[in-house]
Amino acid sequence: MSTEARPERASARLSARTIALYSIGSLGTGGYATLPGLVLTYFLTDNLGVAALAAGLIVTAAKIWDVVIDPVIGAASDRQLARTGSRRGFMVTGALTLPLFFALTFAVPPSWGPVAGAVCVLLAFLATATAFSLFQVPYVALPAELTDSYDERTRLLGWRVIVLTAAILLFGAGGPELRKAGSDQVVGYLLMGIAAGLAIGIGMYVAAKTADAAASRARPAASAVPETASLRDHYASGFSALRRSQPFRALLATFLLQALATGTMLAGAQYVATWVLRSEDAVTLVFLALVGPALLATPGWTAIARRVGKERAFGVASVLFTVAAASITLAVWAPGPWIYGSVAVAGVAYAGLQSLPMAMLPDVISHDERIHGAGQAGTFTGVWTAGETVGFALGATVVSLTLAATGYVSTVAGATTTQPDAAIAGIVLSFSILPAVLMLGSLAALRRYRLRRADIEG
Repeated sequence: MSTEARPERASARLSARTIALYSIGSLGTGGYATLPGLVLTYFLTDNLGVAALAAGLIVTAAKIWDVVIDPVIGAASDRQLARTGSRRGFMVTGALTLPLFFALTFAVPPSWGPVAGAVCVLLAFLATATAFSLFQVPYVALPAELTDSYDERTRLLGWRVIVLTAAILLFGAGGPELRKAGSDQVVGYLLMGIAAGLAIGIGMYVAAKTADAAASRARPAASAVPETASLRDHYASGFSALRRSQPFRALLATFLLQALATGTMLAGAQYVATWVLRSEDAVTLVFLALVGPALLATPGWTAIARRVGKERAFGVASVLFTVAAASITLAVWAPGPWIYGSVAVAGVAYAGLQSLPMAMLPDVISHDERIHGAGQAGTFTGVWTAGETVGFALGATVVSLTLAATGYVSTVAGATTTQPDAAIAGIVLSFSILPAVLMLGSLAALRRYRLRRADIEG
């Protein structure tokens, strides 16, 4: 155990201003996580004419890049905190550069052809992913540094998820509406990319203000983090965090599988709207059904967590989501508006799946600090963000592979086509039974998480 004194941090109730500023960052998180996952694969297949398999590989390649750079950014953020007293520099850089790259991702016209269009989208989305990671990795590290309180972390992350849920609604429903506002699909996608990119960047910039407040309570001793480190050292720090913290391994495995499950549903939502519900615009209603209940349910999950513990509440939310997702399998034989009801139940569970693991991560970090000393929060969140990215990336990949295997027919903007029955069945299964199976796997991983309130506050 480290003999260095732990930095003094506030355990008192967090101020409303701190919670508000931090929560606004989820405007960026929600926009980046939702809109590309919802429409990017569809933009490639049904606007640029890119084959479904190639479209999935493009989205996956950008996410793999996230996995490569997130641990590096996390370790570098720890060094920046030790050197300057704040993680804010990386966060501001990401906030200022993301709007441009996000707009460029959706600025490619069909006239360039599928190959050139695919390459340009890939490059722009790689740059967007880099900008987002510069913000997101230190952002996720802040709750562990803002307070030591088990319940205050739940409260902070609960409010963050309320904003996140509202952002998912805003971007998930508003993005397609902006797309329709253009004179044609090309202009519509560009308008959507510009407006969404600016909104995401503003949310990220506002949230960066909380970095200084966290640093005033949690700056590690200069000796706790090395002044310089090689690329190899950055990755070694991440592997060391995984190796020494069993609670972190269990929580990360759970969250990765759930990110894959929700990422699969997210990537398939537009296809369900177009080919199962028979309306491209129905994706807006799907998102309303998912996000509306989540807005109301988040305070309930916070209350349940206070009563029975975060890990038990997390398990209940996971079971509820599994049942709701599995029920949508019936749409293979009987598609119809009833799907919105199942999605709404999943939305209630989704609020817990977002807030509870994010409130558990700071507990894992503080538990590790108690044993090994402070100064590693960015390393943990770099690995965490990389794991989350893997889940969402593979979600899009699973959908694209399913579409390719079942004979999905890609097209260009303005053209009409029909889909074989096998492709429509594949769309339903990627939106229902696959997420349900992945959720069952996550429950097995969650059983290995053994931290309780007494371990954190003892």
